[in-house]
Amino acid sequence: MSDGVGHDARGESLGELLKELSNETTTLVRQEVELARAELTQKARAAGRGAGMLAGAAVVGLLLLGALTACFVALLATAVTHVWLAALIVVVIYAVIAAALALAGRRALQDAVPPAPEETIESVKEDVAWVKTQTRSARG
Repeated sequence: MSDGVGHDARGESLGELLKELSNETTTLVRQEVELARAELTQKARAAGRGAGMLAGAAVVGLLLLGALTACFVALLATAVTHVWLAALIVVVIYAVIAAALALAGRRALQDAVPPAPEETIESVKEDVAWVKTQTRSARG
């Protein structure tokens, strides 16, 4: 009887087969852990990029706030009758820009979630199903 890999298990004792199963299971678990680690690293990088975008948005917002606010208020004050109205218009413009940056950063963070290694979980489920099938066929 062949196990599908070219290995004939008919001549081996039950002890040898169990030892081989144990070794292969250990190798499989080790490989699944390595796959999970790689997948989690990839998701952490994506989350880091999203967090970096949000931090960059905050820094740029603060820099612009100081430098451009005075310029915009002065410019708008020449067109409207009250300086406070010019300042309010500038505040609304800043609010729109900040909202757009926050939404982009939030979207990038959502792309990184859930942090669970989904591919690894599916692979482990397939491995468990395969082992159950092999165990049933060995008994029957």
